[in-house]
Amino acid sequence: MTITRRRFAILAGAAAAPLAAVRIARSQGYPARPVRLIVGFPAGGAADITARLIGQWLSERLGQPVVVENRPGAGTNIGTEAVVKAAPDGYTLLLISAANTINATLYERLNFNFIRDIAPVAGLIRGPLVMEVHPSVPARTVPEFIAYAKARPGMINMGSAGNGTPGHMSGELFRMMTGLDLVHVPYRGGAPALTDLLAGQVQVMFDNLPTSIEYIRAGKLQALAVTTAARSDMLPDLPTVSEFVPGYEVSSWFGLGAPASTPADIVDKLSGDISTALADPRLRTRIADLSSVPLPMSPRELSTLIVAETEKWAKVIKFSGAKAE
Repeated sequence: MTITRRRFAILAGAAAAPLAAVRIARSQGYPARPVRLIVGFPAGGAADITARLIGQWLSERLGQPVVVENRPGAGTNIGTEAVVKAAPDGYTLLLISAANTINATLYERLNFNFIRDIAPVAGLIRGPLVMEVHPSVPARTVPEFIAYAKARPGMINMGSAGNGTPGHMSGELFRMMTGLDLVHVPYRGGAPALTDLLAGQVQVMFDNLPTSIEYIRAGKLQALAVTTAARSDMLPDLPTVSEFVPGYEVSSWFGLGAPASTPADIVDKLSGDISTALADPRLRTRIADLSSVPLPMSPRELSTLIVAETEKWAKVIKFSGAKAE
């Protein structure tokens, strides 16, 4: 039997219609119960605050509770693995961060492949780290610091919250791009590292801006630059590192992910809801309080960011020889 093109198109459309109807019905019925949002960091930090802000907004939007569950440990890998192993039904989500793209290379043996096993859903927020020094360091600009450090190879201590943390990687990228010989001093968390910076035990640090901003304003620390491509509204007169080191860029960013194979219609629904949330003036004000800006990204755009960041940090880790603690 010969089927004309027009007849074939009609039949194909008729066959596809029930599938489309199923997808629409499924997304309209989602969620029918509470949704878990896994955070691989302890409660109280920037990641936890971000997750709770987004979770609260989504709860109102979805009509179901979005329960934030903190699963810290192994540099966020414990929380990530829990989501990788969860059913891909939209009821278990992951707060993605720059740490996930660093860990892909930092850890030699992981029970998952992040790019393969986590489906990107949406971007959330992006914020800067700040390059800061103890006031005893006679440098008030990035060029002055570079000159000071080059004259003292191996004599400048760079503190961080630990091996492989975004602050550590920010410093290693700076070293890689400037040729400086700085001594990395890892701590078990950002608080003790910042304490020793304030005491002058370490001389330079790349820290999250909200953590350090009050010390900067009080003159207890000297800020040299922010790490993002654009200046921060919190310290608008402070330059970016890239103004002196072209191509340098580091952001503290968060996104939303789900287990691979989560239905596309559910991913699209969540992505659309997040996009709406990030346009809400109330939420944008709260995000600004975190020294951050909204990061509206589609699943494809977030995937592109994840791949690019993974490749970038792989080069920095190879250069620095960093190992997981």
